[in-house]
Amino acid sequence: MKRILFIDDEINVLSGLKRMLRPMRGEWEMHFFDQAEKGLAQMEAAPVDIVISDMRMPHMDGASFLSAVKDRWPETVRIILSGYSDPEMALRSVTSAHQFLSKPCEVEVLMDTLRRACSLSNLLKNRRLKGLISGMESLPSLPSLYLEIVRMLSSDEPSMKEIGEVVGQDLGMSAKILQLVNSAFFGLPRHISDLTDAVFLLGVDTIKALVLAIRVFSQFDQNQLKRLKIEYIWPHSLAVGRLARMISLAAGTSKHTADQALLAGNMHDLGKIVLAVNQPEKYKIFVEMAETDSQDRLTLEKELFDASHPEIGAYLLGLWGLPDPIIEAVAHHHQPGVSATRTFNPLAAVHVANTLVSRRNEGEGNMPIEATLDMAFLGNLAEFKVEEWLTRCMEQWEGARDS
Repeated sequence: MKRILFIDDEINVLSGLKRMLRPMRGEWEMHFFDQAEKGLAQMEAAPVDIVISDMRMPHMDGASFLSAVKDRWPETVRIILSGYSDPEMALRSVTSAHQFLSKPCEVEVLMDTLRRACSLSNLLKNRRLKGLISGMESLPSLPSLYLEIVRMLSSDEPSMKEIGEVVGQDLGMSAKILQLVNSAFFGLPRHISDLTDAVFLLGVDTIKALVLAIRVFSQFDQNQLKRLKIEYIWPHSLAVGRLARMISLAAGTSKHTADQALLAGNMHDLGKIVLAVNQPEKYKIFVEMAETDSQDRLTLEKELFDASHPEIGAYLLGLWGLPDPIIEAVAHHHQPGVSATRTFNPLAAVHVANTLVSRRNEGEGNMPIEATLDMAFLGNLAEFKVEEWLTRCMEQWEGARDS
């Protein structure tokens, strides 16, 4: 049974939450306190899986409370519940909260958020790894992209379009920007998937605060990039994202679904960066073994880390509240057949795109396409046109080479 802790200094709010969540008493063990200090005392006695805290409270506010939880129980999912659309407060909590909800919160939204948070445990079983991932504030960026962002923001008139283009090239920046722009603090009526739109909506002052003041973003050490051999992840991921979007549109999906395929493709290997950041020495061993061992890389990852990069990346994105289709695509892009999906979605697009890009980069062009795709999964899709997609991909690659 999952254990959930609610903190709010307004007794009426706590009473309302108890009434709303009464039907879930058989599934969740819930505790309600009107002071952050009482919540910490409860967690000392018995840690919980999820905490939901109001932002503005006397003595210890929500941001400070979640920061304390993060330091002492990093594996706990941390959610801010606030009735104030205050960007400054959002920025204060951006390094300690995983997700942001508005107050009052509709019961369906609250229940859905809690169910999604509970289901994350099924993605990752290793408690120590959960703690490492849950404690991450952001992911390091490529040095060149980080320095370019700093240069742009230091200019007199930063170009939001150009900033959006740079952010879109970086996995960590993209995930964190989308986490914030889609939070309840900004009250947007739709989910934002386009990075340029996200940058425009946040505005130059917020982006400056994130990069220059709060220092949410940092840069990879150049030597570490080379030692761990992870610099290839960025160009590979961007290529998969572009191709996944093209395949999605070719399959007749909506622009929204195609944009989600682009994002999922861009982030499908995010778990590799998480592993490299949190366990660099072990990741170096993995890289060396992968170069000489004929064993499947996913199997090798599970042996060394007790988890593979797809589930690790999906776990982090789930913590940060990204949409389910993106999480599903990241979690299952190597093995789409384990998904219950039987219609064309971002998962199918990313699986095909990742396979084609990998075949091209690893010199497997002569291997039959059926040998590297999950044909049983794809064969169930009405939109299955892999030969047409392959032709379009080859035309795009040839065009890029000739341009």
